[in-house]
Amino acid sequence: MPDTKDTLFFEGFDKMTHLGFFYILTILLFYGKIKYQHNFSFRSLTIFKVIVINAIIGGGIELLQWKVFTYRSAEWWDFGCDMLGAFMGVFSYILLHLSNYNEKV
Repeated sequence: MPDTKDTLFFEGFDKMTHLGFFYILTILLFYGKIKYQHNFSFRSLTIFKVIVINAIIGGGIELLQWKVFTYRSAEWWDFGCDMLGAFMGVFSYILLHLSNYNEKV
């Protein structure tokens, strides 16, 4: 009987899932920051913090898959897709910030 993992999803589905989840995580982190501070202030420190949070979560997941959940495999490509999703979220935040800034001027 063929493995259902190979027949249900296309190759690379796992990587797209990592990218999508971390994109959404980044957007939600920025949304929480905006709601908490009640403004769209653009700070490099905030962007740095969001990237570090994503790196810790992504690295932690891969470390857990490597050491704790041994039936799962840890891959550098998964971590790379996590960070790519985070950087896509940062890029989206910057674009939204610039568009909001230009509307107010």
